[in-house]
Amino acid sequence: MQGSRIASTRTYPMFCSQLAIIAVLSILSASTFALDPKLAPDKQTKVEAAIARFMAANQIPGVSVAIVENNAFEWAAGFGMADLENYVPATSQTLYRLASISKPITATATMLLWQQHKIDLDAPVQKYCRAFPKKDDTITTRQVLGHLGGIRHYKSNSQDDPETGNTRHFDDTIQSGLKFFADDPLVAKPGTAFHYSTQGFTLVGCALEGASGENYVDFVRKNILLPAEMNHTRTDDRFALIPYRTRFYQKDKSGEVKNADFLDSSYKVPGGGWLSSADDMAHFAVAMLNDRLLQRSTRDVMWTSLKTSDGKETGYALGWGTGKDLGVADVGHGGGQQGTSTFLLIVPERQSAVVVLMNIESADASGLATELMKILLGIPAANSK
Repeated sequence: MQGSRIASTRTYPMFCSQLAIIAVLSILSASTFALDPKLAPDKQTKVEAAIARFMAANQIPGVSVAIVENNAFEWAAGFGMADLENYVPATSQTLYRLASISKPITATATMLLWQQHKIDLDAPVQKYCRAFPKKDDTITTRQVLGHLGGIRHYKSNSQDDPETGNTRHFDDTIQSGLKFFADDPLVAKPGTAFHYSTQGFTLVGCALEGASGENYVDFVRKNILLPAEMNHTRTDDRFALIPYRTRFYQKDKSGEVKNADFLDSSYKVPGGGWLSSADDMAHFAVAMLNDRLLQRSTRDVMWTSLKTSDGKETGYALGWGTGKDLGVADVGHGGGQQGTSTFLLIVPERQSAVVVLMNIESADASGLATELMKILLGIPAANSK
């Protein structure tokens, strides 16, 4: 997640005063998944009302939401604007930066290799990623997937940090990304403490390449994206012309909406460099719920919280967060970086999922996703936002 940033120079004062109106009016003109929608009308009404309230209260330029129930993709829509300057509406096909929701995609690809007996999650990670130097303690791929490997996160949240606000473009995603942190000391002895690390997932991507003998992006596309029918998901290449890609926004300290600070995420694709839509992420959730990407036993391993060496659960599994705040086990992940706030929430026992993608940073995508999931599960909301 990214913190506060230097303000960009281009502002939209006229839009700030209109965003609340846009949020309400967008409900009337939302682009909705129209192929035999199955979401119950009363639930759809509540979902749309919750989204309108959230957008108005938080001045959200654009948001796309998708709903999965009964293991099926039932409904999706976009609200507000994907591009404020050109008045381009957000739709369910608008492409947003996934940020850290990239991690579950990478983890699923890695677990497929484990299922195929091509990677040993408990072997030293250097067995598969030879470019990563040996440390004083053994680090395993399992530990790195669960943020127990001692790999550092970003050095700071400042846009001035050449890592956080990277402007260089790298065609060699994995090897270039490793150079940012490979020679740095570990922040903890592997296995002893949870330290969230996007950089660690570049190391996972390197292990994936070594175990599969294929390029990371190519392997993920062939084995995860295509089988899940995620036909528009791709890496966030700032040089490419990408249809339906949203513009990216942030708010300054006064709450004024501005263009987000610049980011080239090519150095961290496995942990935070994919673009996707609400439609595609709903397809991903459906594929996970229906065991189309992994066997159920493999999925269960991936979705089980890890423990530190002293036996304490971390609340994080292999590339997925875990929780029980809804009274039933859930898995998912959030994401935040320049110009985006995202959340994917899945409740396997109830065969349900919610996708929330926004084109502004530091917004509570988790809160909105949880509110929408409560509507699906019939859980009364404590307070309406």
